[in-house]
Amino acid sequence: MSESKDVIEYIDRETGERCRETVLGDRAMRWAYRTLSGRAFSPLLFGTSLPSRLLGWYLGSRFSRGRIAKTIADLGIDESEFATPADSFRSFNDFFVRRLVDGARPCSDDPADFPSPADGRLLVYDDLGPEDRVAVKGVESTLHDLFDRPLDDFDGGRVAVVRLCPADYHRYHFPCDATVAEQVRVRGRYDSVNPVALDARERIFCRNKRSYTLLDSDRFGRLAYMEVGAFGVAGIHQTFEGTEVRRMQEKGYFDFGGSTVVLVFQRDAIRFDEDLVAASREGVETLVKVGATIGRAAT
Repeated sequence: MSESKDVIEYIDRETGERCRETVLGDRAMRWAYRTLSGRAFSPLLFGTSLPSRLLGWYLGSRFSRGRIAKTIADLGIDESEFATPADSFRSFNDFFVRRLVDGARPCSDDPADFPSPADGRLLVYDDLGPEDRVAVKGVESTLHDLFDRPLDDFDGGRVAVVRLCPADYHRYHFPCDATVAEQVRVRGRYDSVNPVALDARERIFCRNKRSYTLLDSDRFGRLAYMEVGAFGVAGIHQTFEGTEVRRMQEKGYFDFGGSTVVLVFQRDAIRFDEDLVAASREGVETLVKVGATIGRAAT
């Protein structure tokens, strides 16, 4: 990795600049994962859904509205993108799952271009087998462990990992026209997916609550689309209906907290953009937005 464990750096794709990430609750996170007292409480904090659900209740109540303005200021969130003004939100979570104005996330008209399904910090990987390891901020997991099943259809395939932060738009979308073949929910823990936590605890992505959808598409073949929950995320909500889905259609949203989207492609289905490949080889994430092209159909 190019950054120290205490500094999270990423590339802003729109400007090309290398930026440092502002982390909400950074001190509390370091206490929970890097001190003896914090680790002693970790089974209570992260082993069950209760703390996350209590936090979710508070953030869904009117008592949390006072946090909105400070969060917008601290994280530099662009209010001009909001579909409704900030003072209209009834709770912090209402703000967190906000919708955006039309046109805030443009997308290429070419169906061979593959758009990012979410706002977030992206890493991509090429030519992976089900037992090969995907490193996410220094934490390695096999696809078999992540999905809790063999993924023979994806042997030699490619992977995109989009890590969402509190500043990001937290609704995620379908990246292509497709048919839903299967939906699966996997019970798990509620660890943070902040890099501080990923550095301190092994196999977080294989332990956390997660869900995934297998999609069949004409342009990109079969895809596996996974959502990973985290501490403070009381729910992963799927909002789509039916089995036929359209490119850029909303798939769902995360309640408050860090969260991650993982996409797995079959062999030779996609070629990721070279700037993303180069940054990922260095272990550096790239900030992308929903709809921004991250690759192209290989054929």
